[in-house]
Amino acid sequence: MIALPAGVKVWLAAGATDMRKGFDSLAAQAQTVLGQDPFSGHVFCFRGRRGKWAT
Repeated sequence: MIALPAGVKVWLAAGATDMRKGFDSLAAQAQTVLGQDPFSGHVFCFRGRRGKWAT
């Protein structure tokens, strides 16, 4: 179990994400798809096509 500080939100990206993308591409996806600042301190989760990996 990971304890998160108060006020931290966890954002889940719906659908599969190409897990070959690097940090910059995932940060851009958080910004464009989720409409959130990737440097806000919140947690962003992306799911791979098979559903085995999460970042």
